[in-house]
Amino acid sequence: MDVIVIGSGPGGYVAAIRAAQLGLKTAIVEREHLGGICLNWGCIPTKSLLKSAQVYRYMTHAADYGITLEGAVRPDYPAIVARSRGVAEGMSKGVQFLLKKNKIDVIWGSGRLAGKDPETKTRNTVVVTDTEGKESFISAANIILATGARSRELPNLSVDGKKVIGYRQALALPQQPKTMLVVGSGAIGSELAFFYQSIGTQVTLVEFMPQIVPLEDEEVSKQLERSFRKAGMKVMVSSTVESVDTSGEGCTVAVKTPKGMETHNVDIVLSAVGITPNIENIGLEETGVKTEKGRVKVDAHYQTNVKGIYAIGDIIATPSLAHVASAEGIACVEYLAGLNPEPLNYKNIPGCTYTTPEVASAGMTEKAAQEAGYRIKTGKFPFSASGKASAAGAKEGFVKLIFDEEYGELLGAHLIGENVTEILAGLVVARNMEVTAHELIKSIHPHPTMSEAIMEAAAAAYGEVIHL
Repeated sequence: MDVIVIGSGPGGYVAAIRAAQLGLKTAIVEREHLGGICLNWGCIPTKSLLKSAQVYRYMTHAADYGITLEGAVRPDYPAIVARSRGVAEGMSKGVQFLLKKNKIDVIWGSGRLAGKDPETKTRNTVVVTDTEGKESFISAANIILATGARSRELPNLSVDGKKVIGYRQALALPQQPKTMLVVGSGAIGSELAFFYQSIGTQVTLVEFMPQIVPLEDEEVSKQLERSFRKAGMKVMVSSTVESVDTSGEGCTVAVKTPKGMETHNVDIVLSAVGITPNIENIGLEETGVKTEKGRVKVDAHYQTNVKGIYAIGDIIATPSLAHVASAEGIACVEYLAGLNPEPLNYKNIPGCTYTTPEVASAGMTEKAAQEAGYRIKTGKFPFSASGKASAAGAKEGFVKLIFDEEYGELLGAHLIGENVTEILAGLVVARNMEVTAHELIKSIHPHPTMSEAIMEAAAAAYGEVIHL
């Protein structure tokens, strides 16, 4: 065997397929579902839930589009969840097909680095324990750790899976709660908060930082907060959950706010305070693989300190995003296959949050650019001035672009609005190609489209905007 991959998430299965494409005999070890958390309990089923919420939102606003509906329109929560699970199952079967197509061996069980095979004494061996506790050994020249992550738990916010839940339980609750408090407003927290608020659950969103989606540009965060409040959600920033009492019928939550303590009584508390890498019980200590601050330590090619053992995705100190893990998997395999892959540009990683409105960004925020010492030009174009956005009934949000004043380099792109996650890739390519503001302004954009706002925002930075 040339390559063994432990974990079949978006990093693991992509790495395995690329290895097979390069002619390497490859096996993948998986203990639960092909596709990992992202495909089965994260990215894909969440987007399915959000699509159902969007359809419901359209139907409840049908009159705005000149459409009359007869009878009451209501969400069918069990049917929404069932559709989401069906979408995830279909995608998992798609991964199974791809692995079979590429002649990749799938070994079911929990994989762990074992150092040397006890019989053959071969180095770089993986021991696989199946559901019945039976162990088997498999060796390869190269092993890639892609074991992903799980919900992080705070000491004062212990997840019981029933009243205090993580994102996994939130995707398939047995019944829709009437009230919910969501702790953490990153992409996971904001998306699930928006979903439940949209279908009729009264949601309270609590964020420790001074702004929601705290990694985003401040203006984007403020716009999303306004949109959430307009939808009826209660948003609390600079606030912390001190305790949760689940002894009663629901949850009694003590929240510390800038104005003092508040008590909230809700049916469910969703903890969305980040993730914890799955580095336990995978043989790191036995094989001497080094870790740092809870993550596996790797070099520029994702190789650990032990020759032939690599790590990618959520277990290393890079952004915990599915598309990052996939890119790392490809780069890792191409390196170990003897190619010369270009290193990933971690300063140009796209980030997306699929709320309504959507949030999409790449590069520096305005604050980060200023703190880095750049003299900047900033251009912003609101979708309220966009013909396509007006026709679509989606005038919330804007495109904000940040340029280096000296060279016109695009330092950062920050978008909030309908379908902006579909627009962002062009700006990521532009940043990779070092496109200047002038080139963006002079590139003809199709009309009418939401993407015209990119050209207009660039023009706004230089006092040349036409439609504002």
